[in-house]
Amino acid sequence: MVKFAIGQGVKRVEDNRLLKGTGLYTDDIEVEGALASYVLRSPVAHAVITSIDTSAAKDAPGVVAVYTGEDVKADGLGDLPCVPPVTNRDGSPRADTPRPILAVGKVRHVGEPVAFIVAETAIQARDAAELIEFDFEELDATVDTEGATKDGAPQLFDHIPNNVAFDWESGDKAAVDSAFDSAHKKVEVRIVNNRIVVNSMEVRPVVAEYDPETDRSTLWSSTQGPHVFQTLLAEKVLNIDPAKLRCRTTDVGGGFGMKIFLYPEQALCTWASRKLKRAVRNLPDRSEAFMTDAQGRDNISYAEAAVDADGVIQALRVKTYAALGGYLHHMGAFIPTNAGTHMLSGVYKVPQVYVNVLGVLNNTTPTDAYRGAGRPEAAYLIERVVDVVGQEMGLTPDEVRRRNFIPPEAMPYTTPLGNVYDSGEFQTLMEECMEKSGWASFEERRKEAAGRGKLRGIGMGYYIEKCGGGNPETADVRFTDEGKVEIRIGTQSNGQGHETAYAQILSDTIGVEGGDIKVIQGDTDTVPPGMTGGSRSVPVGGAAVLLAGRQILEKGKKIAANAMEAAAADIEFSDGVFTVAGTDKSMTIMDVAKAAKDAANLDEGMTPGLDDSHKRTPEAATYPNGCHIVELEVDPDTGTVEIERYTIVDDFGETINPLMLAGQVHGGIVQGVGQALTEHTVYEEGSGQLVTGSFMDYGMPRADLVPMFDFNLHNVRCTTNPLGIKGSGEAGAIGAPPAVISALVDALHATTGITHIDMPATPLVIWDLIQQAKQKAA
Repeated sequence: MVKFAIGQGVKRVEDNRLLKGTGLYTDDIEVEGALASYVLRSPVAHAVITSIDTSAAKDAPGVVAVYTGEDVKADGLGDLPCVPPVTNRDGSPRADTPRPILAVGKVRHVGEPVAFIVAETAIQARDAAELIEFDFEELDATVDTEGATKDGAPQLFDHIPNNVAFDWESGDKAAVDSAFDSAHKKVEVRIVNNRIVVNSMEVRPVVAEYDPETDRSTLWSSTQGPHVFQTLLAEKVLNIDPAKLRCRTTDVGGGFGMKIFLYPEQALCTWASRKLKRAVRNLPDRSEAFMTDAQGRDNISYAEAAVDADGVIQALRVKTYAALGGYLHHMGAFIPTNAGTHMLSGVYKVPQVYVNVLGVLNNTTPTDAYRGAGRPEAAYLIERVVDVVGQEMGLTPDEVRRRNFIPPEAMPYTTPLGNVYDSGEFQTLMEECMEKSGWASFEERRKEAAGRGKLRGIGMGYYIEKCGGGNPETADVRFTDEGKVEIRIGTQSNGQGHETAYAQILSDTIGVEGGDIKVIQGDTDTVPPGMTGGSRSVPVGGAAVLLAGRQILEKGKKIAANAMEAAAADIEFSDGVFTVAGTDKSMTIMDVAKAAKDAANLDEGMTPGLDDSHKRTPEAATYPNGCHIVELEVDPDTGTVEIERYTIVDDFGETINPLMLAGQVHGGIVQGVGQALTEHTVYEEGSGQLVTGSFMDYGMPRADLVPMFDFNLHNVRCTTNPLGIKGSGEAGAIGAPPAVISALVDALHATTGITHIDMPATPLVIWDLIQQAKQKAA
């Protein structure tokens, strides 16, 4: 029997349909008589709305309805919510930023929805939008995160002075200040974590249906779990019973955190379909995605390390200005605070940490989670600090880390900001990565590159992240009359390969062939609540599948015993077969599933059937970690960077599928390298116009930017979940930026004297540094 077992590198079962073009994405959903829609968006970043005249648009061919913010107000619709609470340093709650689904009174970023046009065709809706007279009084815009907090800066909301939505802190400030007072040396670094446009392959299409007979809506959209939308959209915006809203998600062409959230278009289509009693669909183009998809990162941090005479960090003090955009987005208050900031001490035994985060509103697209969601920002900061500490103390990158690593015998280790690391062998992973990367012989390669006129550098980044925790996940496992098994689960695959991973776990547990297992997801009517995000699907959802499978085996043994007239204690199970010990009596698990429907085979109180479910509430997070080493060359004449070698040693606890795992890490690394070298979302100061609004202007990473990866594992089993695994989906994007920048600084240091360079380190930035160094030398 062929089955998918845990640990096997089997190919993804979903790829057969996805690569052949037979997947089903949201825009593939056909609804008879569906209307099309178009969103008229603000052409300016900051303005008071003086009037919106839609009369000509309403009379245009094919137009069914045109809505503005006044219609939203008239219908009593709620605002798009920012969910997480954040407490300010003075104990008060964070400010709120009312965000209607169509602008009312004022616009605060380019691309903000102003009017919603519904017509028989998409072209008619778009043409009608050009007939709307949108008059406004343009205001000065601010896109400078630090500058937005200064007196005299344009104010986005009257009730939020200096555009500071929250002033949050964590850590023991007095203890940190005391450590700085007695420090041998204080090291300071200003760190920019640049803004990213997510650019998922599939944009955010929406199809909304309405059944007037049941007064029930069905919303199809590209998400990371539809249950999130059912509750928020129904209760917070539409003011209807969530039972009146069915949310569905089919195949998803990439999410990266950005598709967790509720957007205006989902609310607009659902609202309009209920009013018009017809289906309404919306398909944004790529330009709209650039302007309106929640963007990632965008922090400016001032980091200080108190260091003793041996180069051991005694305390870390950080002040961060976190750009929130024009409004607090769905999880926007959480990402720069509790999502990742508590990881600031990284893998190092820093006794004290204090961090102060200012959440700053400015006239840009709102920011939210992007692959890693706060943890890449924390990892990048501490790794840059450690590198600079090493430089100023005369220590090599590996030596400064050896002196500061948390040793394995300290596990479980509680960090100064409250995380508890269950396991990890940080120095061992670093040394393995150094050996595999050829670290010891690097100077020979540097010398050879210099002979060719190139600047060669090597650098490392060691990341650790907190993931695989959060809300519960439930796995419903059902046996069908056709001899198949279904897993119904609330997580939503958007490229990770859930259909394969869950099938492997269940196949390994109950012995059913992988091809006989079907994973059902993406429907609030048929799957239990859940969502994908924070590398939690397999640590939490997979654990639920495993435990549901174990429950099935326990029940199956009792049913098999009754069916074969044996004692339950004599029943053995292996490879999908129940056997009476010492006999040739046996039943397959499918035989037992059929027998379970016969009351004669059931113990008293036992429900018919072999179906079972398990709700897994994670007892703790997981802490994947690893070392990335990058070797690169810089052409001093052009500033271009060529990555020559990329070596990784990761600790993911246990491995479900090494092939898929490598794919996840590879993809994350490319996104991390892109952030380090090419990607940057630029807005024009004063006007707030998006300068990098297309692939012509925005530096997406390409295949030729990265080499082949040397990916290795050194797993240390996680102790906080039954699979022993640590989340892996975001790891590559976390480890790559500090490793790339470390290598780049090493390449440029001898020529320019720099100890740090901000992301993105584009060829122009690098070339300018080299030219400045030449001018000084002259």
